[in-house]
Amino acid sequence: MERRVFGVETEFGITHRGVAVDGAPRPGLAPDETARYLFRPVVEWGRSSNVFIPNGSRLYLDVGSHPEYATAECSDIEELIAADRAGERIMDDLARRAEEAMAADGIDGTIYLLKNNVDSQGNSYGSHENYLIPRTTHFRRLSTVLLPFLVTRQILCGAGHLVTEQEEAGRELGPHYAFSQRADHMWEGVSSATTRARPIINTRDEPHADASAHRRLHVIVGDSNMSETTQLLRYGTTDLVLRMIESGVPLGDYELQNPIRAIREISHDLTGTATVLTRDGEEMTAVDIQAGLLDRARRFVSEEGAHHGHLEQVLQLWERTLQAVASGDHSNIDTEIDWAIKKRLIDEVAARGSLALDDPRLGQIDMAYHDIRPERGLHHVLVRKGRAATLLGQEQIDQAVLLPPATTRAALRGHFLSTARAFGAGHSVDWVHHKLVDRPLEAIMLKDPFETAAERVETLLDTLGDRRAVVRELSAEERLDQPVPPALSERYLVTGGTVPPPPVI
Repeated sequence: MERRVFGVETEFGITHRGVAVDGAPRPGLAPDETARYLFRPVVEWGRSSNVFIPNGSRLYLDVGSHPEYATAECSDIEELIAADRAGERIMDDLARRAEEAMAADGIDGTIYLLKNNVDSQGNSYGSHENYLIPRTTHFRRLSTVLLPFLVTRQILCGAGHLVTEQEEAGRELGPHYAFSQRADHMWEGVSSATTRARPIINTRDEPHADASAHRRLHVIVGDSNMSETTQLLRYGTTDLVLRMIESGVPLGDYELQNPIRAIREISHDLTGTATVLTRDGEEMTAVDIQAGLLDRARRFVSEEGAHHGHLEQVLQLWERTLQAVASGDHSNIDTEIDWAIKKRLIDEVAARGSLALDDPRLGQIDMAYHDIRPERGLHHVLVRKGRAATLLGQEQIDQAVLLPPATTRAALRGHFLSTARAFGAGHSVDWVHHKLVDRPLEAIMLKDPFETAAERVETLLDTLGDRRAVVRELSAEERLDQPVPPALSERYLVTGGTVPPPPVI
C-alpha cells in the first residue's frame, strides 16, 4: 500500500491562577500575558514566537494567545502519537519555566495548560489532522465518503464533554454528557476557511510538498486526545477510510442531508440511537454508518494486506467501541477511549458524593482530565493507577522530544537546524525551505516528504566549516552516535542542558 505522511496540530488552553491570600483567590494573569511568559524562552531561542525546533516540529502562538504545537511529518501512526506526546512534554517544560520567571518578577501562581477543545466561557480551539493524499484523489468522492465518517467518528474518539445548562442551546436535555467537545463548534461541512466558518474539512490547498503530486487533507473537526489508544483509533480508522477511497473501493452511500445538524445530534446522544438522514432520505445511526465502514475495512485489509503493525488492534478497538455504544455497556472500552475513560471517572465521583451533573466540581474534573502536567492531570493519574491504557514506552516519548522522525524529511530539517545553530549561523527553515541567511541564493527546497538524505543539504552545511571538529568537542553521550547531535548543547528547544527525566509513574 502507498506510504502516508501524517501530522497533527494541537492548540492548548492556557490559564494562570494566582495564589490565594487569606483564603481569597487572587486573580491570575490574563491569557495573553501568561502566553508571553510561556514563550519568552522561545523568543530568546529563535527570535520569534513561531519557530521550528530540533525534533522537526513547529512551536508557535496562534490566534487568541493559544500555544500551538504542530508535529513533524510522520510516516507511522505510533511515530505520530509519540511526536504529539513530545509536544505535551515540551509545553509543560515551558510552563514550568514561565512559573519560575513569574515568581522572579513577584507574580506567584500556577499555569495550567489543557489539551482540550473548549474553555469555561465556551470558546473552542482545535486539534487539526493533516494527511498527505495523492493529487489524483477525486475530491467530490473524498468529501462524499469522508464527511459521514468524520461526523460519526466522534463516537470512537471524542474526548467527552460535560455539557452545562449554559451550553444547552435550547436542547432541553439539561446538563448531560456528550461524546465530543468540538462538535458544537463546527459550522460547515467543507470550506476553505478555518476560524470564521470552522468546517469539518478545510480545503485550503497548501500541500507543503510537490503540488503536482500531492494535496494536504486538513481535518479540523477532531477532539484533542489524552489517550494514546484513542489516538491510535482516530488516526488508524481515518487512514483506512482514506486508503479505501484512494483505491476506489465502493463504500456505500452514507452522504448526509445536513452534516452539521447530524454532528450535533450524534454528539449529544450517548445511547447511539439518534438517527440522521442520508441524502436519499434513509434514517441511520452513527453506529450504523461506522459499522458499515468497519465491515468494508475488514474486507479491504483481507484483500490488500496490513500496512502497519497495529492494524488488527485498530480494527478490534473499532468494533469493541461500536458494541459498547450500541449496548450502553462501556466497561469494555473505559480504559482505552477518552470519552469513556472520563465518563467513568465523573460517574464515580458523582455517585460517591451524590452530586448532580451541574455540580461545578464535576466540571472541574472534566477540565482537569486534560491537564498535561504529569503529576497533576487526571488522565496521568488514571494511567498510574492502571485505569487508562498506554501504547508507548517513556523512552519513545523521550526520543521524540529530542529527535525528528527518521523516515521523513523532518530528519533533514532537524539536522539542518541543529547544525546551523551549532555554528551560530543565521538560518531560516519551514516545512519545505532551508536557508542560511548569508547565502540566500543557495536556499534549498525539499518537496518530497519522504526524502531523508540530500547531498545538496550536506553541501550547503559544509560551507559552515569543519563539522567534525564541532562534534569532537562534545562528549560521547551528547553525540548520540549522530553525525551532528540533535541540538548540541541545547538538547531541545529551551533547556540549555539535558532533557528533564520523565515523571515517576
